[in-house]
Amino acid sequence: MSAPPAPSGNETGDTAAEAAPLPPQKAVRGGAVFVAAGIFLSRIAGLIRARVFAHYFGLSDSADVFNAALKIPNFLQNLLGEGVLSASFIPVYARLLGEKKSVEADRVAGVIATLLALVASLLALLGVFLAPYMTTLIAPGFAPDKLAQTVRCVQILFPSVALLVMSAWCLGVLNSHRRFFLSYIAPVVWNAAIIGALLIFGGRQSLEQLARTACYGLLAGSLLQFAVQLPTVIKLAPDLKFGVDWTSQNVRLVLKSFSGVVVGRGVVQISAYIDMILASWLPKGVTTLLTNAQTLYLLPVSLFGMSVSAASLAEMSRDQSGGDDEANYQKLRTRLDTGLRQIAFFIVPSTAVFIFLGDILAAAIFQSGEFKADSVRYLWLTLAGSGVGLLASTLGRLYSSTFYALRDTRTPLRFAVVRVVLTTVLGTLCGIYVPRWLGVDGMWGSMGLTASAGVAGWIEFTLLRRALNRRIGNTGLDVSFLARLWVPALVAALAGWAMKYLTGMVNQSFHLHPIVVAILVFADFGIFYFGGTLLAGVPQSQALYRTVLRRLGLRKRA
Repeated sequence: MSAPPAPSGNETGDTAAEAAPLPPQKAVRGGAVFVAAGIFLSRIAGLIRARVFAHYFGLSDSADVFNAALKIPNFLQNLLGEGVLSASFIPVYARLLGEKKSVEADRVAGVIATLLALVASLLALLGVFLAPYMTTLIAPGFAPDKLAQTVRCVQILFPSVALLVMSAWCLGVLNSHRRFFLSYIAPVVWNAAIIGALLIFGGRQSLEQLARTACYGLLAGSLLQFAVQLPTVIKLAPDLKFGVDWTSQNVRLVLKSFSGVVVGRGVVQISAYIDMILASWLPKGVTTLLTNAQTLYLLPVSLFGMSVSAASLAEMSRDQSGGDDEANYQKLRTRLDTGLRQIAFFIVPSTAVFIFLGDILAAAIFQSGEFKADSVRYLWLTLAGSGVGLLASTLGRLYSSTFYALRDTRTPLRFAVVRVVLTTVLGTLCGIYVPRWLGVDGMWGSMGLTASAGVAGWIEFTLLRRALNRRIGNTGLDVSFLARLWVPALVAALAGWAMKYLTGMVNQSFHLHPIVVAILVFADFGIFYFGGTLLAGVPQSQALYRTVLRRLGLRKRA
C-alpha cells in the first residue's frame, strides 16, 4: 500500500483522506508498515545517538546527570504529547474525517493546537524556574554537585517541551490522514542534532560541559522535528485556523477525553519516574543503565507495538462513526485480534533475545570508549528484567487503543493506577532490598526494577483484556498460536547460544568486533525462528515468506 496522494480541497472541504475506507486488515497492515518503517529509521538514529553518547560518557556521573535531567521535561512531553493526543484528539478528528466533515475537523485541530501551544509554553516557562525543586524530587539520592549539574541541564531542556508537544499534535493530524511515515521518521533530525553536538564537541570539553552541550543539541533537534512536519500538516488541513473556540461540541469532546487521559498518562509516567527515583539511591551508573535498557526495550515496543496500535487507532475510530452495535464490535474484534497476532509474532522473539542474548545486543550497540565489558554485563541484566513484561506492555498498548477508540479513558486509567502501585512496591522491594538481603552488588538492583515493572505490566494487561472482553466479546491470542511462537523462539535462542560459543572460540585468535558477533548470532537466531514458525504454519511467517519470494521475483503476485 502506498501513501495516499496529497488532498486537494474543494467547496465541500472533502479531501482524498476521506475516500472509501480500506478493508480492515489491509488498512491496519498498510498503516502499520509505514509506522514501522518510520519508527525503524528513527530508532536506528536513536541507537546511533545512544552509542555515541555511551562512547563519551560510559556510566559516569555526567551520564546519569543528562539522563535524569531528560526525564523531567519528558514527563510533561509524554503527559501532553503523543499518547494523550492519540487517545483524545485522534478518535474525534479521524471520526470527523470518516464522516466527510473535514472543515469541522480542521477547525477542531486548530483549536487544540492553540490550547496545546499555550499550555505547553506556560509549563515550559514554569519548568525553568522550578527546576531545582523538581530535580530534587526526581533524583533525591544524587550528591549535591551532581544534583546541581542536573538542575542546569533541566533548565536548558525545558523549552523543548512545547516544541515536542506541538510535534505530537502534527503526528495526530498526519496519522488521521493516514500519513504515517513522516510523523514517525521526524525524530531522526532530533537524534541527528544531538549526535552532531556530541561529535563536534566530544573530546574538546569536560564531561560536565559536554552534557550541557548535548542538551542544547536536543533543544535544536526538537525545533527541527516540529518544523519538518508542519508544512505537510498545513497542506492536509487547508481549513486549519488557530484560535480558541469553546462552542464546538467536538472540541469539548476532545477536552473531556483529554483531561481523563492526562490523568491516566500521568499515572503511567509516574511508574517510570518511580524507577528513576529508586535508581538515584543505587550505585553510580544505574540511572544510565535504565536509560540504555529503555532505548533497546523501546525498539520492539515501537516497531511492533506502537506501529500496529497507531495504525489501528485511527481505523477503529473511523469504524465507531457508526455507533456502538454488534457489527462495529465485530470490526473491533477483527482489528484487535489481527493486531495482537502481528505484535506477538515479533515480540516473542524479541523477548527471547533480551533474556538469553542480551549481552550480544548490548555489546553491539553500546560497547565503545568508556562503555566497557563490565557495563555490558550489567546492561544485560537490566534487559533481561525488561524482557519479563515486554509482551504484556506491547499487547496492552493495543488494548488501551481499543478503549480509546470507544472513547473510554477511565478504564485504562483505573488499571494504570494498579500498575503504578505494584511497580512502586515491587520496585522498592526487588530493586533496593533484595540485593542487600542477598549480599550482591547493588548494580543488580537495575534488574529488580525492570523485572518488577514487567510483573506489574502483566497484571495491567490481564485486567485490560478481561474488561474489554466483557464489553465487546472474546478477544485475545489462543494457546496454540503462542506455542507456535515460543517453541521456535526458544530453539532459536539455543542456536544463538551455540553461535555465541563458536564466536567466542574464534575471538581467542581473531578478536571479532561486537557488531560482527551480533550479526552472526542474530542471523542464526532469525533463521531458526523464521524457519520454525514457517514449519509450524504461523500465518504471519507464511505471509512474510510469500512477500520475500515476490520481492525476489520467485513468486507472482496473487
